[in-house]
Amino acid sequence: MGLLALTAGGLVMHLPGQQGIGSPERIAGFVAFALGACMLYGRAVILSLQGRIHLAVVIGVAVALRALVLPAPPFLSTDLYRYVWDGRVQRAGINPYIYVPAAPELQSLREAILFPNINRPDYARTIYPPVAQMIFRLVATVAESPYAMKTAMVIFDTITISVLIVLLKAAGKPPAQALIYAWHPLPVWEFAGNAHVDAAAISFISVALLAAFARRPAVASLALAGAVLVKLLPAILVPVIWRRSAGGWPAWRGPALFAAAIVAAYACYADAGWHVFGFLSGYAEEEGIASETRLYPLALLSRVVALPHWAGAAYFLVVALGLLVIGAVLLLRKTTPMPPTLERLGGGALWLTTLLTVALSPHYPWYFTWLLVPCCLRPSIAVIYLTSAAFLIYLAVYDDSVLWPSLIYVPFALLALRDFVSVAFLRRTQRS
Repeated sequence: MGLLALTAGGLVMHLPGQQGIGSPERIAGFVAFALGACMLYGRAVILSLQGRIHLAVVIGVAVALRALVLPAPPFLSTDLYRYVWDGRVQRAGINPYIYVPAAPELQSLREAILFPNINRPDYARTIYPPVAQMIFRLVATVAESPYAMKTAMVIFDTITISVLIVLLKAAGKPPAQALIYAWHPLPVWEFAGNAHVDAAAISFISVALLAAFARRPAVASLALAGAVLVKLLPAILVPVIWRRSAGGWPAWRGPALFAAAIVAAYACYADAGWHVFGFLSGYAEEEGIASETRLYPLALLSRVVALPHWAGAAYFLVVALGLLVIGAVLLLRKTTPMPPTLERLGGGALWLTTLLTVALSPHYPWYFTWLLVPCCLRPSIAVIYLTSAAFLIYLAVYDDSVLWPSLIYVPFALLALRDFVSVAFLRRTQRS
């Protein structure tokens, strides 16, 4: 009941008719309600790991939280209006990668409700990959409305919860552990509330992990391709999905099937030429991905020393090499013919997704939601804190690249160090 009450409090912070929440004070109020819900959620996580919460309660509360937020207007983000627009453009028989929304060629599709809410309408082609576009097209066939898109993302969200329950049961773990994802306020707000397409990517990730655990390499490869074709970041999970022991499959078939799916999906929109990659490069430049003022580690370092102009490029080179080394270790580690343990599968996914997310230090809370799937398989206090503290991003001003991020990443780093030391000590004790 406490989670539902605090979620309802967050809804009250929105002024009806306002595009955003309404004022800085109301934003602060919303964040306060969200963080309060995260505290109650943390207590519930402990109870679920102790086996003191029944699966039926987990499912019931998860449904209630989403049912509460689903009817509300999307007041934290305008992204879903672009989703609906892309679906409308495709229904008109036009490739969404060719024109910006304000192009004269799309004049007949514009109206007074949807179009004014689209972000970057006059200079940005769509950024979303092909499977995301197919989802937008399918939803638009049913209804060209924000609520149809919100419902679709809740369906994907429900698939994720269902797959996590099946995966936990298959591994002999308490299925109520799916509460780590199902009750977290972040996916409730970002999927039932804001309809971010990350919900679809996360559902594909959960299916890929289940298939990898069950030694179904074809399904795992296709599901991972689906995740990448919704949001590119899940490509980091390739080493987790493709292990040396591939259930009897020749090692090349998984990657080949993955690559074929990627090529086939992009081929559906190939008449856009190089524009098929959309606003990706422009988005990276607009967000200042390589700027020392936008990446938290570089921003923090710049407060101590003057950074050269090539600091951003060097930073990404180091991050890429580090992730490649970790990925190679995971990919090449030998496994027995038996399925991998859930801890090993979830641990590998958690390592890679968390390191990538922290390295990118996103400016949008929904970028943290995917961490909760591997966290269900291998619970981590540090990651639970990180995903909860992500609500603080709604308070941050872009010019402040150190204060608010420090409240997110410094405690996370300390908790992660504590977890690492505890695991290392436990392994040493077991060996001795």
